[in-house]
Amino acid sequence: MPADAGDPLFVLVVDDSAVVRQTLQSLLQQDPSIEVAVAADPLFAEQKLRQRRPDVIVLDLEMPRMDGMTWLRHLMRTDPIPVVICSALLGRWAEAALRALEEGAVEVIAKPQYGVRSFLEDSGAAILDTVRAAAAVRDSPAWRRWRAPVQSARPADRRGGAWAPKFHRGARPDSAAGLDLRLVVIGASTGGTEAIRTILEPLPPDCPPIAIVQHMPEGFTAAFAARLDEVCRIEVKEAESGERLVPGRALVARGNHHLVLHRSGFHYLAELSAAPPVRRHRPSVDVLFESAAVTAGAEAVGILLSGMGDDGARGLRKLRDVGAVTIAQDEATCVVYGMPREAVKLDAAQWVLPLDQIRAAIAARDEVP
Repeated sequence: MPADAGDPLFVLVVDDSAVVRQTLQSLLQQDPSIEVAVAADPLFAEQKLRQRRPDVIVLDLEMPRMDGMTWLRHLMRTDPIPVVICSALLGRWAEAALRALEEGAVEVIAKPQYGVRSFLEDSGAAILDTVRAAAAVRDSPAWRRWRAPVQSARPADRRGGAWAPKFHRGARPDSAAGLDLRLVVIGASTGGTEAIRTILEPLPPDCPPIAIVQHMPEGFTAAFAARLDEVCRIEVKEAESGERLVPGRALVARGNHHLVLHRSGFHYLAELSAAPPVRRHRPSVDVLFESAAVTAGAEAVGILLSGMGDDGARGLRKLRDVGAVTIAQDEATCVVYGMPREAVKLDAAQWVLPLDQIRAAIAARDEVP
């Protein structure tokens, strides 16, 4: 059974590298509320599970006897436990980590090919945050629904009168001429990868420009954007400095870089920044939202999705203060109702909506359905 409130959090680290196991165990046990066990591969891990069921599993993908992906799929089918993937995030392993999220893993942390011990020690705070966030999904109905392999999203059924806001303040600009000043900015963390996919997949090619911050490691965002580009009708790509935001395109902030927006005439331009982390995050949702408040003002639509912590809440409040449409994902569809909750506390969200209605809001035209 999961730990009760006040009980220690029990984490099982499964990795064939003794250095990684030892380092993660030492790092996690710095928090007195966390207990740790280790296993060299999934077969040893199964023995540990029979002795005590963990609250969170930290899992490598490349191991002898049984690889992490095979075991993850088995867990999600038989006994779902929140899993954090710890893996190299270059080339095929970035794609494998993304598939693991689609199979039900909660989060991903990067493991370099060299200097493992120093990297994990330098990243200690972020790893602790990630494990705590994973533990928070144990009782999430949304995670339990999404732990199976993702199915293609279907367009929202509007016959029932689903809500969608009227974004336009006057006549609709001519997007074909590059004069569409509407802008959608999205922020997410734990549970956000599948929420973003759910929102983007059915959007029409003439939807407003979109800028996205999803908390994830450097090297992983390119694979994330490429995967979205495969399944979406719109173009999705990792952002580059100086790139223009145009209708029908979504830009994803590059890992370890803030995404800042600027205005140039009737266009918005992306800038990648190596400025210090904000609220321990780089990229930070607050940085994106605050830049959108300055550059787009009332023409922006700010959307804050699933995630632990409070990144994005203050930025969403600034967007609302300048007259933008602001939306927070509702608790029922959030894997972790942390960031949206903080936005609601700040009265930053005009609307608190489930994913399907958020998607309908982005696709809205001049008339409310």
